[in-house]
Amino acid sequence: MEGFTHINEEGYAKMVDVSEKEESIREAIAKGSIYMNRDTLMAIIEGKIKKGDVLSVAQIGGIMGAKSTSDIIPMCHNINIYGADIEFNIDENNNKVDIIATVRTVGVTGVEMEALAAVSIAALTIYDMCKALDKEMVISDIHLVKKTGGKSGDFHFNRGNFSPMQS
Repeated sequence: MEGFTHINEEGYAKMVDVSEKEESIREAIAKGSIYMNRDTLMAIIEGKIKKGDVLSVAQIGGIMGAKSTSDIIPMCHNINIYGADIEFNIDENNNKVDIIATVRTVGVTGVEMEALAAVSIAALTIYDMCKALDKEMVISDIHLVKKTGGKSGDFHFNRGNFSPMQS
């Protein structure tokens, strides 16, 4: 199956061999949002969610998600993560929490999937902690913002303020 990087000669899935690639410092930043009703957002801000401090738990969940990416994404390489951070921006005007994940390593393959997984798991953690109040939360806009390092070079998301939730 010529031309496919993750298919072997017999036509089955394989993990790409990256052993010949050069190590470099690699960083990826991903972002996403979770939209909710106003009462839920205020309960998060005021610390009134019965399960506890939503954003602290979501921060830990996001970091754990980054560290576990190769366990849940079939073709991801197992990567030593040297740094992972999750930031939250509360947007009261739009009743949402924006989630930003930054993941760093020194290695032969990038950490884009780890950053995306971190955002996803942080958002799912927020949903889990708040679902008793609001089952209509929407997780949206998860995307890679920036990546540096590696053979393919740097990437910067440039669609401006793209948001499917605003269309």
